[in-house]
Amino acid sequence: METAQLLALGREALLLMVLASAPPVLASLVVGFLMSLFQATTSLQDSTLSVVPKLCSSVLALVIAGPWIGQQLTRFATQLFLALPEVMS
Repeated sequence: METAQLLALGREALLLMVLASAPPVLASLVVGFLMSLFQATTSLQDSTLSVVPKLCSSVLALVIAGPWIGQQLTRFATQLFLALPEVMS
């Protein structure tokens, strides 16, 4: 296997990592912003108030995006296993 093919696989792995982690991170970011806005509006300064909604939104995002993430990971793993004999030779 050539260096360009290995670099392409590595690049795709990194891109897949970013795409797979995007739904829970973005959900947590949006809910964290909304909770901060709520806390600033109501003058509540409890830092633990935003932890539970962010955790719930991250889990919900993983439940919703889970099948897509699993499909992408399966596709990449299949591609990687099919390329493995070329790496070994």
